[in-house]
Amino acid sequence: MELGIGMFGDVHINEKTGYIQTPQQRMAEIIEEVKLMDELGLDFFGIGEHHRQDYAVSSPEIVLAALSTVTKNIKLGSAVSVISSSDPVKLYQDFSTVDNLSNGRVELMAGRGSFIESFPLFGHDLNDYENLFAEKLDLLLNLNTNEIINWQGRFRAPIVNQTVYPRPVQNQIPIWIAVGGTKSSVVRAATLGLPIMFAIIGGNPANFGPLFELYKMIYNENGHDPEKMQIGVHMHSFFGDETEQVAEHYFPTYSAQMNRIGASRGWPKYTKPQFDYGRSNDGHLLVGDVNLAVDKILKMHDLFGLTRFSAHMDVGAPNHLDMMKSIEVYGKDIAPKVKIALK
Repeated sequence: MELGIGMFGDVHINEKTGYIQTPQQRMAEIIEEVKLMDELGLDFFGIGEHHRQDYAVSSPEIVLAALSTVTKNIKLGSAVSVISSSDPVKLYQDFSTVDNLSNGRVELMAGRGSFIESFPLFGHDLNDYENLFAEKLDLLLNLNTNEIINWQGRFRAPIVNQTVYPRPVQNQIPIWIAVGGTKSSVVRAATLGLPIMFAIIGGNPANFGPLFELYKMIYNENGHDPEKMQIGVHMHSFFGDETEQVAEHYFPTYSAQMNRIGASRGWPKYTKPQFDYGRSNDGHLLVGDVNLAVDKILKMHDLFGLTRFSAHMDVGAPNHLDMMKSIEVYGKDIAPKVKIALK
């Protein structure tokens, strides 16, 4: 099982003073954090796309291009690229460019977007939410499979006998599909035989079991190679030396971001009992020490038959030094113990 880290590029916001960290500072921190991941031997890094003041990264491919020059081995991908509001041709061209810069280490994770700011920003109608994703995914996969493109759809002009340059170093760029709890998204990924990443960011992870089984069933029914099946989970995580100390220190940062997001979605205030349940054995949070993290990751592996685990580690933008400590604990202690247990 591959172990890596996902981030959204949250910027730190001081609730008392109103100070908002600059994207410039946060991006510089991300560079240092991913350099450490690479040095520690973690398998992959993914960065998300957002178009809000509380996130620093709107173009994952640009950040990945910068990271490609300061890392050597770690896979570099988006987490996610909102392809519904993107131009798949330009997106593929950009990721192909990063693939060349990184000597063949790039990945692309496609998502519909749980945040909707990009739709009006780029002139798309939210009423076309589902159809935009389906059509643009079809074009993206066509670009990845065929060198010469002939394609026609509803939302852009046809493409006739065109080739995207530069070509990637890899024969094909690995394209993952990111899903929440939407059944149709799981069916689409399985039917196409694409790797799938489940975002488990609430409730009891065991409740996702039927969706994992649905994916596996449809994947096999469509004749895809079982040996190539890739399934991952993405879970909010933060690590340190002692579980309760880490939790107490992280709760204000985590809850503040949950409340910022919740304010725009009509959620009630995020509470400490919610946080504590999430940290429990049946919860969705990995916040604590090495033993807690190893046990919970192995539990996820056993529940779902995972090939990849992604620790989403910057929710609310913890202090950079705390982030470096969390990454170090994950890379030096947690990941090696998980891999030994799975041998």
